[in-house]
Amino acid sequence: MKQKFHTLDVRTKGPGLYDVTDAAQRFVREAGVENGLLTCFVRHTSASLLIQENADPDVLKDLEDFMRRIVSRDTKLYRHTTEGPDDMPAHIRAALTQTSLSIPVQTRSWLLGTWQGLYLFEHRDAPHARQIVLHIIGE
Repeated sequence: MKQKFHTLDVRTKGPGLYDVTDAAQRFVREAGVENGLLTCFVRHTSASLLIQENADPDVLKDLEDFMRRIVSRDTKLYRHTTEGPDDMPAHIRAALTQTSLSIPVQTRSWLLGTWQGLYLFEHRDAPHARQIVLHIIGE
């Protein structure tokens, strides 16, 4: 059994989905694991991970717009407001999505579908330096 770790550093410019597909695929190809499982984990409580369509950029814009509609930024609704009006909504958005994903790996390729990509979903307004830990295990 082999396993390997790698951390992706992602600089964000505000809310939205940031494509990390190529960097994660490169790690999988170079890790030396023929068949196994890739775990992706974001090390933050106000950002998340998504596997989503990578063909039409309108899908990503619609997802961001949808999140803005369902998670209010009205500070009167929250106790936790000391880090700004976007912080508690960012935590809620992260709770509604995922901080960890597992992707099967076969013949040194992950088994994402043709139109799927891996995205960091930034939920804060200001630019941030985010980390995604990749862990692959297998033979």
